[in-house]
Amino acid sequence: MSDINTENVIWKDRKRIIFGLPWSFTRYRLEQDKFIIDKGFLSRTEDEIRLYRITDLTLKRALWERMFGLGTIHCCSGDKTSPEFDILHIKDVRRVKDMLSDMVEEERAKKRIGTRELLDNGEYDDSEEIHDEHSDGN
Repeated sequence: MSDINTENVIWKDRKRIIFGLPWSFTRYRLEQDKFIIDKGFLSRTEDEIRLYRITDLTLKRALWERMFGLGTIHCCSGDKTSPEFDILHIKDVRRVKDMLSDMVEEERAKKRIGTRELLDNGEYDDSEEIHDEHSDGN
């Protein structure tokens, strides 16, 4: 009996190994507002990253991954326990990356979270803030 509510699961897969076979103990699950990495067999660890905290996605495909129709998504986030993580060796990687990217943007819009990136000197870059064109300057 599974302890996962499958109604909330939008996508799930396993990390794949040689020949693209899903014989590993790392499972990925995408829900409406979070991404979960579940690792282990006897002793399991589940890491949850809220989608609105993901700041950047990079698609990587090594030669052997391309040969077996796989790829890896590297994610940067504002999550303290997982500032960077990889979704390793998954099938249909481009579709998953696009879906994840769209869901991250939706969650950020729902929560009204803007993108503010830190510059090297620690100051905020406000260039992405939206300014009212019709304001009188005050």
